[in-house]
Amino acid sequence: MAGGQNGQGLRRLLHEPLLHFLLIGALLFAGYAWLERSRGAEATPNEIRLSLDELAQLELLFESKWQRLPTPEEFNALVEDRVREEILYREALTLSLDKDDTIVKRRMALKMKFLAEDVAAAKEPTTEELRTWFEAHGDLFALPPRISFRHLYFSTDRRPGQARDDAAKALAQLADEPEDSARADSLADPFMFQDFYGDRTAQEVTREFGPDFAQSVLNLTPGSWHGPLESGYGWHLVFVDAVTPGRTPAFEEAEAEVKTAWLGAQKAEAWQKAYADMRAKYTVLLPAPPDDTAMAATRPADASPKTLVR
Repeated sequence: MAGGQNGQGLRRLLHEPLLHFLLIGALLFAGYAWLERSRGAEATPNEIRLSLDELAQLELLFESKWQRLPTPEEFNALVEDRVREEILYREALTLSLDKDDTIVKRRMALKMKFLAEDVAAAKEPTTEELRTWFEAHGDLFALPPRISFRHLYFSTDRRPGQARDDAAKALAQLADEPEDSARADSLADPFMFQDFYGDRTAQEVTREFGPDFAQSVLNLTPGSWHGPLESGYGWHLVFVDAVTPGRTPAFEEAEAEVKTAWLGAQKAEAWQKAYADMRAKYTVLLPAPPDDTAMAATRPADASPKTLVR
């Protein structure tokens, strides 16, 4: 009977809520103590712990650069470089070198921007999302007009005061002459670059000859000689071979570019929203403009008053 009574008492004890509470409390306390010891070990200022992932990353970076695995000596040097960087970083923090440092501020601000943009980059757009965005921003992908032309050059150095007139006379002689007329080359001067420019945009022609020349060439009718047209080099006669009008490509042609542009727009939007939320938490105080009367007493006679503009 005594054994049965003891068993019943034990069962009642095991069902007591107070015992459950004490056991749970003891487990939580033990877990908290273990966690605090772990944190304390990690926070030891004179310990530098490198994880297996960090060591693997060092090896991976070396392999990607040199196309082979590091030797034991090279790997030890990599580890020592990483340790040196961490030591210098901690010592710099101890000396408060991160305070009021413009470069550090810019770096930290840039990391905050990257964090905000990464939120947008994590989302993979669907084809329909890209197509809809493309329809609203098709002008971003417009292909510019292109032109192919041949030119004859009349040098102002070789023909001082006569280059334009000589070009005009040559144009009269070339009336109805084809583009590849043998006579054409005999009328002009050698040009330091190309005589023929194929499939060029206005921007490319501008880089070669200047904006006025490029604009004039794009307005010429293909199939005959035109001019004289002036560039930074001198005077030219131009035969336009072909003009390809500008156009907006189909979505399928530009899908890869559309995705890149879409991600860029999403990142910019995410950053603007994140900054607006952060900015709303701060009040910016600017100094009041200096008193003009007080400033006049110390300002040199030839100095003009300055106004602080936000």
